[in-house]
Amino acid sequence: MTNIAQNNLYLLLPSKVSRLADMLSEDLDIDVVEAIRRVYHSDVYRKLEREETKLWHDGPVALYEMMTENK
Repeated sequence: MTNIAQNNLYLLLPSKVSRLADMLSEDLDIDVVEAIRRVYHSDVYRKLEREETKLWHDGPVALYEMMTENK
């Protein structure tokens, strides 16, 4: 088993971004490209891409709730 560190965290991010974008696209009735843009420009993503926050442990539903709780 590989340990997750800053230098390999990028391997986990595409699947999380994909799921978040799917959820945003469906809930906000926007196209997936716009949803992906919103994910990558979110505070949640900025935290997710930093290993020390450990947000990569969280599933897509928890991350989605973080993204949308202030909307």
